[in-house]
Amino acid sequence: MSNSVLRDKSYLFAMRIVKLSQHLQSEKKEYVLSKQLLRSGTAIGALIREAEFGQSKADFINKLNISLKEANESGYWLSLLKDTGYINEPEYKIPAEECMELIKMLVSSLKTLRQVNTLRS
Repeated sequence: MSNSVLRDKSYLFAMRIVKLSQHLQSEKKEYVLSKQLLRSGTAIGALIREAEFGQSKADFINKLNISLKEANESGYWLSLLKDTGYINEPEYKIPAEECMELIKMLVSSLKTLRQVNTLRS
């Protein structure tokens, strides 16, 4: 899996989250959960971009691990927003699927990096 695919998908996810957050704040007057989602949802791609210029292989892996944690947190906020009625199932479905796809890609990338590091040791 190319890092550019991960970078591009995380950027598109961040854009979707920004728009969803704007919708929640302007239409639903929901500010707390939407800001949490905005923070974690945009952090995923920012950390992936940061990892590209990591100081070492360990720094690169660490940034991707943190990005994975942010993706998992984003999934939590999306579920909470759906289950509390701030977003409906159709509003939830696409960002939740994209979030899960990012999680799977990050897990796969990290697994590959760990295997490569083990082979080189």
